[in-house]
Amino acid sequence: MQAGGATARALRSVACSASMPYDMPMARVQTMVQLSDDLVSALDQEAARRGASRSELIRHILGVFLHETQAASIGRQIADGYARIPPATPDEWGDLGDATDRATADLLHRLDADERQAGHTSW
Repeated sequence: MQAGGATARALRSVACSASMPYDMPMARVQTMVQLSDDLVSALDQEAARRGASRSELIRHILGVFLHETQAASIGRQIADGYARIPPATPDEWGDLGDATDRATADLLHRLDADERQAGHTSW
C-alpha cells in the first residue's frame, strides 16, 4: 500500500473498533504478510493511538481501500457508459434531446404569453 490515497484516509478515519461489529461471529482466514520495520512501527503507533490492535487496524485499512477501489471502478464503468452512449443520444425510446428542446421552447412561449397577458413588456 502507498502512504497516500485510501490508506491515508483510512488512517485518519474513526477508530477501527467502531467500524467492525466484533460481537458478531465472523469467519476469518489468517494471512501472513511481510512488512518493513518502518511500516510496522507506523502501524503500531497508529493502532496504539486508536486503542486498536494491529490486526484490527489492518482489517479496517484494507476494508476502506477495497471499498474505495470498488466505488472508483463503478464510477469508471458509469463514465464509460456515458462515453459510449452520450446523454440525449436517440434510441428506441425516441430523441430525448429533440423532446427536451421542444418542451423548453413550449415552456418559454407559454411564459412569454403569461407575461404579455399580465401586461409585462418583452425584454
